[in-house]
Amino acid sequence: MNRREFVVGCSAAITAMAGSQIESFAFSPQPSAQQEIFVFVFLRGGCDALNLIAPVDDKNYVAARPAFLRVTESGKNQGLRLKNSLNNQDFRLHHKAGALHELYNSNNLAIIHACGLANGTRSHFDAMDMIERGINQKKNSTDGWLTRYLKSTQLEGMLPAVAAETNLPKAFMGSNAAASIKSLNDFKVNGDPRLQGILKTMYQGDTLLHETAQSTLSTLKYINQKIAKDSKGRPKKYQPANGAKYPQGWQAGGLGKSLQTIAQIIKMDVGLQVATVSFGGWDTHENQAWHFPRKTEGLSQALAAFYNDLSKYHKRLTVLVMSEFGRRLKANKSNGTDHGHGGIAFALGGNVNGGKIYGKWPGLATEQLDKRVDLDVTTDYRTVLSEVLQKRMGSKQINQIFPGFNNDKFLGFV
Repeated sequence: MNRREFVVGCSAAITAMAGSQIESFAFSPQPSAQQEIFVFVFLRGGCDALNLIAPVDDKNYVAARPAFLRVTESGKNQGLRLKNSLNNQDFRLHHKAGALHELYNSNNLAIIHACGLANGTRSHFDAMDMIERGINQKKNSTDGWLTRYLKSTQLEGMLPAVAAETNLPKAFMGSNAAASIKSLNDFKVNGDPRLQGILKTMYQGDTLLHETAQSTLSTLKYINQKIAKDSKGRPKKYQPANGAKYPQGWQAGGLGKSLQTIAQIIKMDVGLQVATVSFGGWDTHENQAWHFPRKTEGLSQALAAFYNDLSKYHKRLTVLVMSEFGRRLKANKSNGTDHGHGGIAFALGGNVNGGKIYGKWPGLATEQLDKRVDLDVTTDYRTVLSEVLQKRMGSKQINQIFPGFNNDKFLGFV
């Protein structure tokens, strides 16, 4: 362990007493009022892109799946028609994604289809690992793509990067500028005698470590002071703006709470620039017709609530959603779908050129499929991520954030 790692470890040890993990310990207290905000939502498990958005008039699609695993053209659960689709085909959205459909029709939501890793792995672990490291081959990379982004940009404010999760994801691996905050109710720092005692006695002979402890506690206190409290000093129940209602059920309650936490932090004006959320449960090998509609409805409602809650921040906000891969075109024998390749992403925000599906559609005929079984990838996932970083976040070092990759052609969704 080198000296820097030891210092960061000391900082993390102090903040662990506060119920959250904050590895950063030196921030500027003056965030810009116009700072862009990027929220990355990772659908873990392999979301079935072809059960979410698909060409309902494609005979290959209809032949490959039973109706309960398709977006359907007609009937009780017919799909929601999407304007400005690909190849003049009738692409539609899952009937349970009504809130996303409204955002699409209002031109705030853009869809990127047939995107993902160029690497054809069907392993959850490998695919998630590569995406979070920002690479396309298995390598022993020591940091994540968001870590490299944070290192390449000027950080402002007390809290520039947050994962609304129990632990920091690999995208923030190696970062000393990110915090893991599952809930703002975890902050119980102000006046804690344990922390005060630690600061009085900890590393008094080591100026760097003492300053680290002081700065870490100052950060925690600053955040704690920003949290609205009642007369007894307890955090007040958060009241979303514009009547936004985050889902509470099992299908997306965790996502709703995480997005609500991010919304609260954004409104605290502590300089948040980048945030991540994970939403699992998309590995639908069995009984997909029961699980998928519920997950889709929860995702749709949570994203719509988050966007409505942050109406004052729309021009600064970009949300990007993607999964590690899609699923096989043909249904399996367990009324589900197995690991596939091509997936889907969508972007949400006030500066998103929404109401349109982007990318190149490869087709679903057998000879057009990857390995003759899966939706092919025609847009590298790094093309999608880098467009947001370059056009919204102002990044000029894409080939360092995504080693060996250069994005020289934008899709145009932002």
